[in-house]
Amino acid sequence: MRTLEDFLSTLNSFDGSDTIYNPYKDKSILNNLRVYLEFMDKHAGKRVLLVGEAPGYKGCRITGIPFTSSYQLTNSENPNICRFKDKLVFSKTESENTAKIVWDFLSHERSIPLFWNSFPFHPHLKGKSNSNRAPTSKEIEFGVTILRKLKDIYEPEVIASIGRKGETAIKKAFPDIQVQYIRHPSYGGKRDFLQGMSNIM
Repeated sequence: MRTLEDFLSTLNSFDGSDTIYNPYKDKSILNNLRVYLEFMDKHAGKRVLLVGEAPGYKGCRITGIPFTSSYQLTNSENPNICRFKDKLVFSKTESENTAKIVWDFLSHERSIPLFWNSFPFHPHLKGKSNSNRAPTSKEIEFGVTILRKLKDIYEPEVIASIGRKGETAIKKAFPDIQVQYIRHPSYGGKRDFLQGMSNIM
């Protein structure tokens, strides 16, 4: 799929900085994302795109797949994840709280959404790679260009945000689309998140 390879090449070509880490410079992590996107294109069922904030250092920075951790993917009982998880490669095993909440909810769902972020790379504090920070407005502007490319590839039936940064990115990328908002599960938002996911799925 040439369009997908162009998309992955765009991610791979981005140079990080002292406050941005690009996990897709790593061939194994880039291939994890390839495996995920190829599976989602062929087997997703209802085509739902959910857009969050940014990769975290315990999750997507290691896996390359938004809203996941290496521990949750390795141990997932979701029948969809079980169909491709043996193709994934991780440098280490980490658990991440948001990923746990997400995949506990999805553990027995027949279809899974495509997860993405307002900014596709890991933003962190200067000199502290094992930290997370919110993406800046400029970083989200860049992320919007990537989000548009992903929409063209995946052609979702439904687009929704998880948290306000995702909502901002969707509104900027697709001003004519009414954004469905799901509260992020962190900071006491788990109950509202689960209800929002139930409504979307």
